[in-house]
Amino acid sequence: MSDHISPQAFIGEGVTVGADVTVGPGAVILGPCVIEDGAWIGPGAQIGAPPEMSSLRQNAAWAGDLEHAGVRIGAGAVIREGAVIHQGTYRETTVGARSWVLNRAYLAHDVLLGADATVSAGVSVGGHCVIGDRVNIGMNAVVHQRRIISHGAMIGMGTPVTRDVPPFAKVYGTPPRLTGVNAVGIERAGHDRELVAVLLAHYSSGDFFTGTGWVPDDLGSLGEAVAWWRGHGELRPVALAATDSPSETA
Repeated sequence: MSDHISPQAFIGEGVTVGADVTVGPGAVILGPCVIEDGAWIGPGAQIGAPPEMSSLRQNAAWAGDLEHAGVRIGAGAVIREGAVIHQGTYRETTVGARSWVLNRAYLAHDVLLGADATVSAGVSVGGHCVIGDRVNIGMNAVVHQRRIISHGAMIGMGTPVTRDVPPFAKVYGTPPRLTGVNAVGIERAGHDRELVAVLLAHYSSGDFFTGTGWVPDDLGSLGEAVAWWRGHGELRPVALAATDSPSETA
């Protein structure tokens, strides 16, 4: 066993562990599960319990009774202490490369979390959600099952995300409202600063790119994120803030 894997951790049958993986004491990892190279899993993290669905058998994976679709922790991902990630039912519940799932966060069955994303402390993400690359979800937010949060979006602390969030949108409040765009995130993702104003103008006009067909030419390199968003079928985007104009601030 690697020097980086505590002897007080439980790693069950059907778990594949890559190179340079760290696992803290008291962590429980149940199969089927793949942990890719360089992942860091903190003390007391709970990965791979069966889906919380009354229609499915609650199998004893710790005894080698493997069922369900598994979990995948991407290369370089960080799963902090006390986080809980459940097995998928028809696809691997996935944490993307270099993403962070902070303490006490919860990812339900079949969640897909993209690369370089942050799920902050105390966040709960319901089943079947799809969360894009570079998303940042603030502490204690709650994401309703089957929601789509597109690339680069920022979700404020404590926000109940009951609708879908378009690319690089900034969303907070109860009920949640789109209040601006993640300007810093757009630049950090390698897009031109000028695209901040372009995206803001679309959102200010109520255009959330929910239709089918071509992607507007003025979006430039943001077109890929918009195409990803549209590719998830019927979308129910969050409402635009009614009182204040959306802003460019991150």
